[in-house]
Amino acid sequence: MDELGARAAALVARHPGRARLRRIGTSRAGTPLWLLSVGHGGRQALVVAGPHANEPVGGVTALCLAERVLADPSLGDGADTTWNLLLCLDPDGSRRNEGWLGGPYTLGRYFRNFFRPGFLEQPEWLPDGAEAAALPETRALLALQDELRPFLQCSLHGVDVGGGFVELTRDLPGLPERLAHTAALLGIPRELGAYDALYWPGLGPAVYRIPPPHRGDLAAAITEAAVESTWVHPQRHGTVTAVVEAPMWGVAAVEDGSAPADRDDRDAALRAVSRALRHDMGLLEHLLAGLRPHLAATADTARLLAPVGDYLLVCPGLADAWDPGTARGSGRSLPPLSSGHLAALRIAGRRLALRTAGLLHQLARGAGHDPAGALPDLERLIDLWCADYRDGCRARWIPVARQAEYQARVVLAAFELAVRHAPARPGPSASRSGEPDWRARAAVPMHQE
Repeated sequence: MDELGARAAALVARHPGRARLRRIGTSRAGTPLWLLSVGHGGRQALVVAGPHANEPVGGVTALCLAERVLADPSLGDGADTTWNLLLCLDPDGSRRNEGWLGGPYTLGRYFRNFFRPGFLEQPEWLPDGAEAAALPETRALLALQDELRPFLQCSLHGVDVGGGFVELTRDLPGLPERLAHTAALLGIPRELGAYDALYWPGLGPAVYRIPPPHRGDLAAAITEAAVESTWVHPQRHGTVTAVVEAPMWGVAAVEDGSAPADRDDRDAALRAVSRALRHDMGLLEHLLAGLRPHLAATADTARLLAPVGDYLLVCPGLADAWDPGTARGSGRSLPPLSSGHLAALRIAGRRLALRTAGLLHQLARGAGHDPAGALPDLERLIDLWCADYRDGCRARWIPVARQAEYQARVVLAAFELAVRHAPARPGPSASRSGEPDWRARAAVPMHQE
């Protein structure tokens, strides 16, 4: 977090008058929320990095975007646009991931040091509406949205294992084709059946429409994300929001749009995913029960237990929803599934177990000399499940510079299309979305790779 602020301040010093840095709020722990603004156009674009604590690439992308806009007038003042880049929405949570951020980038290191707060502490969600927003980070972002009234908002997210995709509050015709071109150029798999958007309408390959928010129980809110959020709040200003997901470890199978060989094969794969999820979470629930009496009643323990509770809450319902035997009687049928869908669901089930195991691993380490004896079992499970990602799913690390380049190009494509379809301020539109060869451009590193 300190590095992001320092790099932004250095950029402003190199471009006085063209770039500005201001604090738009403060986190729960007192960390400044920094907004980097580039240009002086009348149209406002807002980019939000770091909304999820374990997804740090957005900060690198934001700095890359600032450099690109400064280097290319057609993206900023030439398009009558000011770019507003929020460097990190959850700096406190991001700090808790520093155990893996410095590398080496292995799956085991990532999951053993993984942190993402519980659903109710994630600053983009508004389960009780904007008026009841409690987190200072959330209130700062809502105030910024109402101040800027942006025509485009891009929320920069990361997929730990899988592929890239985009979620939109309103269609941007042409984006699926632009996304496909960028992904092919950079070797990024597209997630054609994203778990997050399993029941959402598709706008094209790897592009999904965010449904209108609705009230529901917490489990539905966590798994479907169709609740009030800072993604939909600025729609009152005519804003279109693009949630841009960039993978850290890519899996080619999520890009397989072919149908499974037959229904029996599909159902067998779904039953295997559901059975594994029930089994794995049962093991972890047992380990938590043995560990819980040894945990100190501290704020740090509570922050780690909150997401564990979320995962244990939602997993039984997910296993039932994916299992053909129980899904048919639930009143909600599965959509037609491609091979890519099945790969994404397998990854998602394993992800939930690995995240839970990683959080329990941290709780066991913090309890002292492992009084519950949970660490050997957690070590074994994390190694086993990471090996399944690495060898079974063939998950491969994508260098940070390539993740950021992919995300920046997708943001700029969304920008160009949003300018083209904007009903007001008919100033000149941007004409380029990047350099002819991304490798020739010096990316702003998040860390030494």
